[in-house]
Amino acid sequence: MKKRKLIILAITIIAAALLLEGFILKYVNDKNSDRMSKVLLDRVITVLDKNDKSEEALIKSLKDDYIVRAKAVSYIIDAKPEVEYDVDELQKIAALISVDEIHLFDTKGYIYSGSVPKYFGYSFDSGEQMAYFKPMLKDKKLTMCQDVTPNTSEAKEMMYAITWNEAGNKMIQVGIEPKRLLNEAKQNEVSNVVADMPVYKGMEILVADADTKIVAGATDSSKIGQEIDSIDMRNYRCVEKQNGAYIVAVMVEDSYYLQGSLFAILIVGIYLTLASCCMVYMLSKVMKEKYEKEKFRYTSNTDELTRCYNRRAYEEDINKLDLTKEWVYVSMDINGLKNANDSFGHAAGDELIRAAADCMKNTVSVNMVRYTEWAVTSSLSSLQKIYRSLKTF
Repeated sequence: MKKRKLIILAITIIAAALLLEGFILKYVNDKNSDRMSKVLLDRVITVLDKNDKSEEALIKSLKDDYIVRAKAVSYIIDAKPEVEYDVDELQKIAALISVDEIHLFDTKGYIYSGSVPKYFGYSFDSGEQMAYFKPMLKDKKLTMCQDVTPNTSEAKEMMYAITWNEAGNKMIQVGIEPKRLLNEAKQNEVSNVVADMPVYKGMEILVADADTKIVAGATDSSKIGQEIDSIDMRNYRCVEKQNGAYIVAVMVEDSYYLQGSLFAILIVGIYLTLASCCMVYMLSKVMKEKYEKEKFRYTSNTDELTRCYNRRAYEEDINKLDLTKEWVYVSMDINGLKNANDSFGHAAGDELIRAAADCMKNTVSVNMVRYTEWAVTSSLSSLQKIYRSLKTF
C-alpha cells in the first residue's frame, strides 16, 4: 500500500512539474517571439531606409553626371559650329560622351537639330514630360535634370539633362536611358527587397503602402496585392510599425516554438520519470529496511504463542524502570497446565496459556505483560482487577 502511494505521489509530482514547465515555456516563448519580431521588424525598416537612401544618392550622382555631359556637348558644339546641323557628327559626339540622345533647342523651346531627327519640331509644349523644362526659358543660367520619366514621343524611360550654351542662344539637352539606375531600382523594389530577406519557417514579413494598405512586398508572394487588413492573422503573433510611406508587419506562427517546447517537455519528462523511479526505489528500500528492522525487533521481543513481550524484552525494559517510583511486580503461574497437556494434548495447553495471557491483557491496561509469568503495574487497583479476572477464568 505504501509503495502504491509513493508511485501515485511520484506521478502527481511529474504531472505538476510538466504542467509548470509548459507554462514557463509558453511565457518564455511569448517573450522570445515578441523580441525576435521586433528585432526583425527593425531590420526590415533599416534595409528599406538604406535602399531609399542608396537610390536617392544614386539619382543625385547620375543627375550631376548628366548635367556635366550636357555642358560637355555644349562646349564641343560651340568649339565646332559646323556640327550643329550635322546629324551624323552629333550621333558620333553622343557615342563619345556616352549618351543616347542629343537635342538642340532654340530660345523658344523648339528642337531644331540633334542626333534623333524624328524629334525635330517637338517643343516644351508638346507634352507633360517636355513641359518640365519650361523654367529654362526664363533663366539662362539654369541647368536642369529630370527624374526617370517616359519621354513624350515613345514613352521610353529616359533621364534628360539640359543647359544653355555659353552665348545663351540655344539649349543643349542630352538624354540617357538609365539602365544602371533602372536595374538598381528594380532590385530595390519593396517586393524584391522583402523576398530576399532570410526568415525562419513559420515567420512572414509584410510591407504595405501606408496610404492604400496594399501589400507591396512579402516573403509569401501570394499575399502581394492584398490589403494588409484582410490577411488572416488568427494563428499568428503580429508586430506592426509604420515607417514613412510603409507599414511593416512581422508575423510569427503560434506553433513556431511548439516543436522545441514539446522536445523540451519530453526531455524533462524523461528526466523526472527516471528521477522519480530512483526516488521510489530508494524510499521503498528504506521503508523495507525499516519494516524488516521493526519486524525483527517485534519478533525478537514477542512471544510467538501469547503475543506478549518475552523474557528478552522484559530484561531490557526492567532495567529502564525508574526505581524511585512505586511499582507492583506480579509473578504468575497457571495451575493444571501439565494436566491439560497430558489429558488434552499440547494444543489444549497452548490454548490455556493464550487464554490466560488474553485475560491479563484485556482486563486492565498493564504497562508490561511477559509470557504468562510476569506483570508489572504502577497501580494497585490494576493488580486487584487482574486477580479477579484470573479467579473467574
